[in-house]
Amino acid sequence: MTAPLDVRRATGSPPPSPPAAPVPLDDETRDARYENPFAPPDETESAAQARPRSLFGEILDWMLAPLLLLWPMSIAVTYLVAKSIANGPFDRALETDAYVLARQIHPVNGVAELTLPESTRDFLRADNIDSVFFQVLGTRGELVAGDRDMPLPHEDDRPQPGIVEFRDDMLRGNDIRVAYTTVEFPQTPGAQPVLLQVAETLDKRRQLANDIIKGVILPQFVILPLAIVLVWFGLSRGLAPLHALQTNIRARRPDDLSPLEARRAPPEIEPLVTSFNDLLTRLEQNMELQKRFIADAAHQMKTPLAGLRTQAELALRQEAPAEVHRSLQQIATSSEHAARLVTQLLALARAENRLSGQIFSAVDVGEVARHAVRDWVQAALVKQMDLGYEGPDSADPKIEVEGHPVMLREMLSNLIDNAMRYTPPGGRITVRVRPDAAAGVVHLEVEDTGLGIPPAERERVTERFYRILGREGDGSGLGLAIVKEIATMHGGTLAMEDNVYQETPRMAGTLVRVTLRMRGAAQTNGL
Repeated sequence: MTAPLDVRRATGSPPPSPPAAPVPLDDETRDARYENPFAPPDETESAAQARPRSLFGEILDWMLAPLLLLWPMSIAVTYLVAKSIANGPFDRALETDAYVLARQIHPVNGVAELTLPESTRDFLRADNIDSVFFQVLGTRGELVAGDRDMPLPHEDDRPQPGIVEFRDDMLRGNDIRVAYTTVEFPQTPGAQPVLLQVAETLDKRRQLANDIIKGVILPQFVILPLAIVLVWFGLSRGLAPLHALQTNIRARRPDDLSPLEARRAPPEIEPLVTSFNDLLTRLEQNMELQKRFIADAAHQMKTPLAGLRTQAELALRQEAPAEVHRSLQQIATSSEHAARLVTQLLALARAENRLSGQIFSAVDVGEVARHAVRDWVQAALVKQMDLGYEGPDSADPKIEVEGHPVMLREMLSNLIDNAMRYTPPGGRITVRVRPDAAAGVVHLEVEDTGLGIPPAERERVTERFYRILGREGDGSGLGLAIVKEIATMHGGTLAMEDNVYQETPRMAGTLVRVTLRMRGAAQTNGL
């Protein structure tokens, strides 16, 4: 029974650690960082320095910070304006009262008298006894009518007759607003003008100002959160082209170096898209140069090695001393190993170069596996090994994946080669293609009856040139590294398990499983 796929073990990646808490940047550091955020990192800069904040966060801060700062200022200005609005009608009312009372002051036998209708006196002394005050001082400073303890204006502040002026003062511990004027008797020369004062407390003014404040400020508690939400929504919509560009780039295949459509981008990010297209063009040119170099290197290195091996094998057929014969045999063997190492190095270079322009297409993994097994049948017969294949026949429905057929065949060839190098003569090697329709994946497995791989070594054997200490064999340490790179290039995973082929006494070889997603299957978290 096949063990379930362990993605963490297959990828050899430790669980991700939680991200470090961001460190706030001051304005100078932030401006320096944003001056060229894509510049190479400063080697003297600490590795723990925080990354720049997101563009969304920066714009949101610069939009909301003034709004939140201006809101208290608007409240203060609104309060001052409300007080001014509240003072206006009350001052005009006091001024009117002062003019009305001034008309009721008449001289009688050289003495000022205030003649008020009874209804007016009742109004001034009824419900307004604690809020409205008035005072009339005669030509000699005597109290004619009103409140005796009202504060008097300064002698220099007394207005001209018929002019009403205002001042703020205190009466009985209360703040009051005073309207005052003077009345002059022309027929009484030498007499000082009569002083008339009308005052009221500031309670009504404050109440009106508070009502105005409430009517203006309370709606702002609804408008401000709504404005923040609208700013957030508007900013999100404004940055939508950037998110679309990011999604487009992330959805691209590793081999897709076609330029982006710059004309469909907003004018603000069109230069960025154009620069990115220029980078893709240069990258494609570099990849073409690298592919040409790899092809030339393969030809230039493999050809002389093949010639050397051929000449050594021809020399072995001639009569020669035993020492020369052993040297020629060693030359032939070494040249064969060198040619295999060159082939593996070139395959590893192609596999690691995921953007090398490889075009993926529909690949029948069953057919690839059958051809890979046929390639190694002769070598298995020479080593007296049982090399078998289990999977769909050519007449069965195809099991297709999106991939590169040459690279997938190279991957299986390395798995078979690795199994044959570490399996003793008389051993058994099985190549298996096992589809899992429920999970939408196909498992390519190679199991052997060899020495096995200890669990502690399974992560390290996929490293380049790593070999288990004390393990016999003529491998180069590149086979499983190539397998891992090709599997990763195809979006697959690599897993290694024990292949228990005898229970008592327990004997186990190695089962290497590469899991690829079948063509047309939905994406899941497993791959």
